[in-house]
Amino acid sequence: MSTEYAIVGGGVVGLSLAWGLLKRGCRVLVLDGGDGGLRASRGNFGLVWVQGKGLDQPAYARWSQRSAKAWGDFAAELGEATGTDLCLHQQGGYDFHFSEETLEARVAQYRALRPHLAQYPFEVLGPNALKAEEPHIGPGVAGAILHHQDGHVNPLRLLQALAADVRRLGGKVLTGKHVSDIAPGDGFTLTCADGTVFRAAKVVLAAGLGARDLGPKLGFVAPVRPQRGQVLVTEKLPRLLNRPSGIIRQVNEGGIQIGDSKEEVGLDDSVTLKGIAAIAVRAVRVCPALARAQIVRSWGALRILTPDGLPIYQQSPQAHGAFLVTCHSGITLAAAHARFLPDWLEGADIPNLETFSEKRFSISRD
Repeated sequence: MSTEYAIVGGGVVGLSLAWGLLKRGCRVLVLDGGDGGLRASRGNFGLVWVQGKGLDQPAYARWSQRSAKAWGDFAAELGEATGTDLCLHQQGGYDFHFSEETLEARVAQYRALRPHLAQYPFEVLGPNALKAEEPHIGPGVAGAILHHQDGHVNPLRLLQALAADVRRLGGKVLTGKHVSDIAPGDGFTLTCADGTVFRAAKVVLAAGLGARDLGPKLGFVAPVRPQRGQVLVTEKLPRLLNRPSGIIRQVNEGGIQIGDSKEEVGLDDSVTLKGIAAIAVRAVRVCPALARAQIVRSWGALRILTPDGLPIYQQSPQAHGAFLVTCHSGITLAAAHARFLPDWLEGADIPNLETFSEKRFSISRD
């Protein structure tokens, strides 16, 4: 099979790019691995999040804001095409703090970032103001930052809708196709572990942690590493939270999702008692009513991190037509990857995108 674009990786990042390219009239093939793969798209927290992004690199804050702003129209178009409600809510989100010192330190960082952006709409809520917004918040919370560009979405519905609409638009999505080799030549030859071979004029490597093995074959450094996050979900509960945070959110079905552990354990995505106990204790501190809730699910998933936490958007310096796209915030950036990044793949210039090239890493290619 031959195609114009072969996208390696069928998660939210790869499918968002495929969707955008198909909207531009390109022919697209998505090659996705098996169910046993390490899949961030099926284990993430579902946040569309701006606050805290780009504290040391305003270009990342602007890119996150641009994507967050595009999310409403993106979700509406995708939902209308597939009949899927993505459950997008963008009424702001919280950064909870248990001490005034950490709250003040974070506020200082946000205020330092503000002059570099057209807007950065946040407000600081003390205990009384926070209680007025969120009556179930516990007394141990010293305050919160409410950022008005934040929100959340149902990430599994997003993944399902993207896959369905990519197929509706004429794209090919093949599952169980673990790409083991990519060889540049007259275009690119992609060989899968099951022996099947595909050819493409261009290739986009959006395989998350798989970029570590495939990237060097195309001239990329691909300095990505895993970081485990463990997640809990409670039974369905009455409304306890009006807005999400980075550590706790009430999903559209009613359950409370609890997470945000950060563990350096390599490729281990298992659940540990120590990990889930730590995030559960913190969640109860935020919302004491959760002490009586039943846990119905738990899982571990691996974030894809670069050395500085920013995305990588890189065209290969050695293999013309090969691109590397990888990031930690695949849900937040899904709208940008669907709406804007395909223009870059097609040769257009996007201001400040060079900020996210591999050139920022002082790693030898020798």
